[in-house]
Amino acid sequence: MSPTATQAPTSSIPVRTSRGGRRAPGRRKRTWWKTIVVVAIGLLVNLPLLNALVTSFKSDADISRSPLALTPHLTLAHYRNVFTGTGYDFSQYFLNSVMIALGGVVIVLVITVPSAYAIVRLGFGGPHLLRLVAGLRLIPAIFFAIPFFLLYNALGLYDSVGSLMLANAFLNLPLGILVLAGALRDLPVAIEEAAAIDGANVYRTLISIILPLLAPALVAVSVLVFLFSWSDYLFAVILSSSNATPVTVGAANFVTSTGIRWGDISAATVLSVLPPLCFAIFAQRYLVSGLSVGAVKG
Repeated sequence: MSPTATQAPTSSIPVRTSRGGRRAPGRRKRTWWKTIVVVAIGLLVNLPLLNALVTSFKSDADISRSPLALTPHLTLAHYRNVFTGTGYDFSQYFLNSVMIALGGVVIVLVITVPSAYAIVRLGFGGPHLLRLVAGLRLIPAIFFAIPFFLLYNALGLYDSVGSLMLANAFLNLPLGILVLAGALRDLPVAIEEAAAIDGANVYRTLISIILPLLAPALVAVSVLVFLFSWSDYLFAVILSSSNATPVTVGAANFVTSTGIRWGDISAATVLSVLPPLCFAIFAQRYLVSGLSVGAVKG
């Protein structure tokens, strides 16, 4: 047998392709195209916020001359006016919004955690209770505005931070129950059965075992309730007048008898967007995982 006969045919030698190495040129082009589309949509959606950001650094003369044009002459006067201007107290408005949003989060978590556990694990209310909760979430907020106004006037709770906490918590209770109920359904019952065998009662199981496992869903509920409470305008304008005014309503005080302070309004808008934006960015990982719980059933 000749030496050449023992050599492997060249067709059996594996050839390296671009699939295991670098990305193919056509695939890179498709990725860049999608990225450009996403960036364009993001800029279009956030165009009002970007315009407010630019306007907040422009002088009143530049705003009057060309509201949408860029200018090289930047100023921080509007941000100083927000905190030191006469006729409005933005610091107090900002503090009211923080207390209302955080208070709403605490109230919702305290109520929804045992409620969702009782519905899912203890069978409280039967199978139709969650449908009723979902139906309450679909009712427009204006439906409850007048009853809350009459109730708070009768009880002397009008224009207080606590009253707005309760109102926003009431609106977001169905959302919290639905999210936590979906998360509880995905938790194996064997964990709770093992805890019961070890002698843990229902309360100990809920606090020591269930709550740590529900951490992503709890963060998701906290972020959503915080965002909805912070951006609420309807209840804030109906249930407050001066003491409990949040930033969403306080921005209207920049409209005076002499004109509209567009620069001050823009600066107040930018400052009021920062807390919920930072909150959502830092909790984004938990927000996505918490909301996706229960979405896929195997």
